[in-house]
Amino acid sequence: MSATPESPGIDASAVDALREERLDWRFKGVPAEAFGRTAGEFLSGRPRLFDAGFVGPLLVLDDSALTHNLATMARWCERHGVLLAPHGKTTMAPQLFRRQLDHGAWGVTAANISQLRVYRAFGVRRVLLANQLLDPAGLAWLAGELDRDPEFEVSCWVDSVDGVRLMTEALAGRGSRPLDVLVELGWEGARTGVRSVAEAVEVARAVAESPALRLAGVGGYEGAAAHGTAAAALSTVDDYMARMREVVGELARAELFGEVQRIIVTGGGSAYFDQVAEAFAAAWPTAKPVDPVLRSGAYVTHDDGLYRRNSPFGRPHRLAGEESPFRPAMRIWAQVTSRPEPGLALVTMGRRDVSFDQDLPEPQVHRGSDGVVRELPGCKVTSLADQHAFLAVDEPGPRIGEWVGFGLSHPCTVFDKWPLIPVVDGEEVVDLVRTFF
Repeated sequence: MSATPESPGIDASAVDALREERLDWRFKGVPAEAFGRTAGEFLSGRPRLFDAGFVGPLLVLDDSALTHNLATMARWCERHGVLLAPHGKTTMAPQLFRRQLDHGAWGVTAANISQLRVYRAFGVRRVLLANQLLDPAGLAWLAGELDRDPEFEVSCWVDSVDGVRLMTEALAGRGSRPLDVLVELGWEGARTGVRSVAEAVEVARAVAESPALRLAGVGGYEGAAAHGTAAAALSTVDDYMARMREVVGELARAELFGEVQRIIVTGGGSAYFDQVAEAFAAAWPTAKPVDPVLRSGAYVTHDDGLYRRNSPFGRPHRLAGEESPFRPAMRIWAQVTSRPEPGLALVTMGRRDVSFDQDLPEPQVHRGSDGVVRELPGCKVTSLADQHAFLAVDEPGPRIGEWVGFGLSHPCTVFDKWPLIPVVDGEEVVDLVRTFF
């Protein structure tokens, strides 16, 4: 994994220091022979995935797929004039944040204050906190961070006058810099956010009157308003983005973006970022320039399920380019330990190891006793227990002791199960990615 010597927007030395962490029993899957050695020392031996003593189940990331996805998204964003602040909650991996920032990401998005504290431990300099922050202890810490580091930029959501009041009270007497906030636009029956343009103006006026806050823009999440890729869902996303543009225009006309030099407008999960970018591309009815920011996070690994179906690069999309589709970078290897009856195999992988909230794992390949990896047709995971997967197989199927490689769906609920993840180039382990959930 390559990175520039001075990664923009992150403390490269703090990320590099992860290679000095000593390996031990805390990290599932790691070879016992590596215990006591640093990650860097272990990697210097160019370990092989199936020869170095790793134990299963084992999640791995494919380095070439990561590189392809990072470059593909960076080119696409540049071509369509949007900035990218990928949602870090997908991976919570500073090494991957660094690679995203090296590929031109504008910042990194967080979902809560605990995630933000991880980002700051690694010196991430620009963060969108895509949530309301009303916790007095969290706000006090954040005010201290803003005072401690004049280069730190952060903004969070507001969606109510009561929320503005609580934030203002918690920040009273704390910090010399105001906290930037974005009015969050929601959708009827969906998640957080104001439900109307009039409500957005009301909240923005309350921010303008607060001595502790500064209105910096408008944000939201179109994925809360629509699901799937049917025509009705895509139309709902268009309606949502039209409403977001209306909110920006009304706040600008009311001159409520008083102190900021540039207005942040942000949306774009991993399913509809083409439509969000299309809406962002139109001229804005504002005197001040607008920074249009996407927050897509799952692109870095893509998947073999939810985003394979829903990502714009896996289906026809509005802003077509020359990019090839994202490639799935996640694979978990698990061993067949039982063939108790014909057509059934049990493998050493369960709900503690993989995602199952969107799709069950997809058996794709198996590694025979001869070390050759072959495709595995006619197999399907039918259910998961805590530590076992039930695999329906066409005979002869994989044998006891052989390893099966599975594709996974929804990376957000895979990474949180793995504190250390090997990155592979073929079967050579080229990095160990540390996560912080």
